Amino acid sequence: MATIGRDVAITYYGHAAFKLAGQGVSLLIDPWLSNPLSTTPLGEVGPLDYILVTHGHGDHVGETVPLAQQTGATVVAIHELSQILLGLGVPKVVGMNKGGSFTADGLTITMTHAVHSSTAEVEGQMVAAGDPVGFVVRFPDGFTVYHAGDTAVFRDMELIRELYRPELVMLPIGSHYVMNPAEAAYACRLLMPRWVIPMHYGTFPVLTGTPEELAEHLQDLPDIRILPLKPGETVE
Repeated sequence: MATIGRDVAITYYGHAAFKLAGQGVSLLIDPWLSNPLSTTPLGEVGPLDYILVTHGHGDHVGETVPLAQQTGATVVAIHELSQILLGLGVPKVVGMNKGGSFTADGLTITMTHAVHSSTAEVEGQMVAAGDPVGFVVRFPDGFTVYHAGDTAVFRDMELIRELYRPELVMLPIGSHYVMNPAEAAYACRLLMPRWVIPMHYGTFPVLTGTPEELAEHLQDLPDIRILPLKPGETVE
């Protein structure tokens, strides 16, 4: 188990799914727990207060509905997707939009821009699910994490650094549907975090980017530490 020296445990479930737990609160982001890299039974996730969903694609919504029903967690998503999930049986939702923040249990959850697409499957039909987003999560002691969701690199990541100063970022690196490692390295230059966890790679053959390639492109920034977590691994 690695450590980043803050009182928050971060568990990677593969693809873009992470659990963050500590300081009296726990949340799960993009809970596709049945992904090919690591199938995790819902009962092994433990208690949850919040589930954050970056966009409507099935590899990010994942098991949101049964997890919310099982744990009583509040689901946070962009307004249109929150209403779709409410209709699919999620008991409690918070619909918000980019630039907005939601504060509860000492957490501040801020919704950010992402460059991607977003649809959801409802009764066998693909429907528009609002815009894709990322999330900045600030814990009670000030520790701040940025999950970029599925995205290309975009210049306004510099604004995320200036406004929220995330210490740890989760960035997609797989290419094809998201940034490749060179582009993710540029995102790191805009964000300047202390730690970066690569995600959204290796799940399918087209997601060819690797943490090793990301490291090659960040050799001149040794103060940014790459944490290539394996599915099921926890960093504290």
